[in-house]
Amino acid sequence: MTPYRSAWLDDDLDALRELARDFCEKHILPNREKYIDQHHVDRDLWHAAGELGLLCMSIPEQYGGGGGSFAHEAVLCEEQARIGDTSWGAGLHNGIVAHYLLAYGTEDQKRHWLPKMASGEVVGAIAMTEPGTGSDLQNIKTTAIRDGEHYVVNGSKTFITNGQQADLIIVVAKTDPAQGAAGISLVLVEGDRDGFRRGRALDKLGQRGQDTSELFFDEVAIPAANLLGTAEGQGFVQLMQQLPQERLLLAIGAVQSMETALEHTLRYTKARNAFGKPVFAFQNTKFTLAQAATDARVARVFLDDCIARHLRGDLDIPTVAMAKLWTTDRAMLVLDDCLQLHGGYGYMTEYPISRMWADARVQKIYGGTNEIMKEIIARSL
Repeated sequence: MTPYRSAWLDDDLDALRELARDFCEKHILPNREKYIDQHHVDRDLWHAAGELGLLCMSIPEQYGGGGGSFAHEAVLCEEQARIGDTSWGAGLHNGIVAHYLLAYGTEDQKRHWLPKMASGEVVGAIAMTEPGTGSDLQNIKTTAIRDGEHYVVNGSKTFITNGQQADLIIVVAKTDPAQGAAGISLVLVEGDRDGFRRGRALDKLGQRGQDTSELFFDEVAIPAANLLGTAEGQGFVQLMQQLPQERLLLAIGAVQSMETALEHTLRYTKARNAFGKPVFAFQNTKFTLAQAATDARVARVFLDDCIARHLRGDLDIPTVAMAKLWTTDRAMLVLDDCLQLHGGYGYMTEYPISRMWADARVQKIYGGTNEIMKEIIARSL
């Protein structure tokens, strides 16, 4: 087949890809089993990435970032997915948390936090989901009530990426519990505040090296200046404005997982023999992989269009919901077919396809379930 190249790539991004690939292969791949066993990456990984300029690449240089665009974050996300790693929460740190600060933070907040995030000194997280509230953010129970020059935060969060290592957490809370969406605000909670407690790193089906955690807030006092935004009640709008970029990052991971699974399965089926000939020689194998290759290519073209539109600033919410829905659904179908073609070995954790399958399953759930994506799309029809 003629090699495919995304139209949004350029020489600068090609050079970044080489750097990101080298970093992932040297710093993450040899430690992948260790990260899975301990349920978190080493803190040194963040520092090493910061030294190479791989953190906050899309943040302006005046705040310590790389001065690049979302395309730079996309390349790093692809290279991490290419080695099959889900332990390092860089996509959330770089493409989500840093951008909430950039978009809504005061000048003091941006100058204080963003350079530290770019160096790896500070790890970021965002706490939305609660034990009784998933995609329905309007009904969160966590509160941040103004008391003089402070907010007092109470509540709990779960399924929080970077939860064990985060030094700065953007907490979605009700500053006015009597209101629905209009009562939601985002507040900054530092990881060393009295009353803040980290629960366990959750034991998951996949993404076992990621320190997904429970977080607890018991009378946590934070300065009133830790409000993110110019006034209370802006949180729901802020979330709706930033969630499309998060969903686009999820689509990038899904598409790369399809492409990587296809590469692994092509190698395996051409090397593995059954009944005196390569597994690839059977019509069922060839047809299954032909379908997988088609799905991966269609997904890549759709994704590239979304990235290009996002870089221009005109990617709309329904379209990115379509991208998240379609790519994550198709990724699970492709990964399942690829695992099946590995036979019994596909079920063994020593083969990458088994972990890729388990890691990818949550993509249909987080960032807003795929059922919610359908609701978003339907509202636009």
